[in-house]
Amino acid sequence: MSQDRPLTPPAWTSADPGVASADAWRAWLESTELPPALDGVVGRILVVSAHPDDEVLGAGGFLHDAVAQGIGVTVLCLSDGAASHPGSPTVTPEALAGIRRTELTTALSALGVNDTIHHELPDGGLERCDDEITAAIDAAVAAHGGHSVIVSVWRADRHPDHEAVGHAASAVAARLGVPLLEYPVWMWHWAHPGDDAVPWSRARRHRLSPAAMEAKKRAVHAFVSQITDLSDDPADRAVLEPHVLDRLTGPTETFFS
Repeated sequence: MSQDRPLTPPAWTSADPGVASADAWRAWLESTELPPALDGVVGRILVVSAHPDDEVLGAGGFLHDAVAQGIGVTVLCLSDGAASHPGSPTVTPEALAGIRRTELTTALSALGVNDTIHHELPDGGLERCDDEITAAIDAAVAAHGGHSVIVSVWRADRHPDHEAVGHAASAVAARLGVPLLEYPVWMWHWAHPGDDAVPWSRARRHRLSPAAMEAKKRAVHAFVSQITDLSDDPADRAVLEPHVLDRLTGPTETFFS
């Protein structure tokens, strides 16, 4: 979840508590009837992310419970995550890319996911890599004997990297006739419950099992470079501050079908 590039309005930064609290989101989601996201999922799932942590923040509990049900999961991460701390005096982008790759591997292991495909496309520049993203998704769909469902970061998440990956995944899924589920990450920080900009009619919910809640907590804490300050310098400020994590680590996860 890198934040170095501008979002389409309304803009959000980690210093802004946002338009709705985590408690407000949870109360509204509990009052809203949504079909279960994991029902009917069979075969193998390909999970596509823009940055190393998107898939855990948006769908970590879903992934854990899928694995627990015997469903195979492959994760495809498109960018190197090197731009989460531009101007850092503590760590170079090259070093940060290596750190984030290791963090993702550790986090996914906590969820029971051991098949990961890492790409090193430019963090913050994925909208210029449509052909490379599409080719990577095509190759990943064919891996491990094929995948029957694609789960991707949401194409309308209002982050250029997320939108580039989401649009590519949607196009591949449509071309191949593969069902698609999309998970939001940034939406929770710019939208409000019932927001007309969100396709709630296509929303599905996954209720995390107690084991998934604990596993997702461990997975999120693997992203040390994102949840803690790298130093006292303002450029090293944590990307995932407590109010951000609070919205992303509740008892349910939401997907759009």
